Amino acid sequence: MLAYTLRRTLWAIPTILAVITACYLLLHLTPGGPFDTEKQLSAATLANLNARYHLDEPLWKQYLHYLWGLLHGDLGLSFRYTDWSVTDLVLKALPVSLGVGGVSVPIAVVIGVALGTIAAVRRDNVIDHAVMVLGNVGNVVPPFVLGPLLVWVFAILLKTADGHGWLPAGSWGDGEWRYRVLPIALLTIINVALIARVMRGSMIEVLSGNFIRTARAKGLPARTIVLRHAMKPALMPVVSLLGSVCISSITAAVVTESVFALPGLGQLVVNGAVNRDYTLVLGLVVLTTVVAVLFNLLVDLAYAWLDPRIRY
Repeated sequence: MLAYTLRRTLWAIPTILAVITACYLLLHLTPGGPFDTEKQLSAATLANLNARYHLDEPLWKQYLHYLWGLLHGDLGLSFRYTDWSVTDLVLKALPVSLGVGGVSVPIAVVIGVALGTIAAVRRDNVIDHAVMVLGNVGNVVPPFVLGPLLVWVFAILLKTADGHGWLPAGSWGDGEWRYRVLPIALLTIINVALIARVMRGSMIEVLSGNFIRTARAKGLPARTIVLRHAMKPALMPVVSLLGSVCISSITAAVVTESVFALPGLGQLVVNGAVNRDYTLVLGLVVLTTVVAVLFNLLVDLAYAWLDPRIRY
């Protein structure tokens, strides 16, 4: 298991480097520059800005400067946020994104696995049909439609005794739980729909296996068969999804945080792309890539733990 872990970890290094290189080249080869604004800057001012951010040097030299900074934990200076480093901006926005995505993923996994298991055990029942409807709604309705719908229902339509909505329509509100309910609910619904469908199909397949028939023939209770014998192999497809679910929670933050006006990583991605803030966009790409590789590594290790044949 240790050799398998080291091998998978070493493969992560060239993956991260390839993503950083591709994004760096694409950003710098795109027409325009970070200081192209409606108000034309003087030649002296533009020269000083280019010298400050090493933009007057060859592209390969800029790339080496950036890699050297990454090796020292420096994501660079923002081109648009004066006197702010990308690291400071990320550290300021990261708690907001973690407070939403980091909470929604575990909730979605627990609810999705539970609903998928119940739907598989009670196949072609009312519960099974309800889970399938939830899965279809979560997969078909996009977040930019489902988010405003949640706002309309819980912030506008439903009122408290004093005339205010049940939940705030947006903003962060210093992290109070009332401001996080709707964003967490949006991401949870999206992830539950996928996990429940996958868990249902996997559990149905496992329950039709020969070893389950043997367990039933021995007279074991249905709960013991499902939880002790069928759950572990049925979880393997769900475990393989966890990496993509965690990554999708980050990418969905672009829509979620725009809908609910949250000052998280999603808003930084939008602002960085609009303002052509190279270092900010690259810093967020590096962060997303590292998180994606880390979660995929954890998924591979969990997969190898569930099925020891994988590590060979």
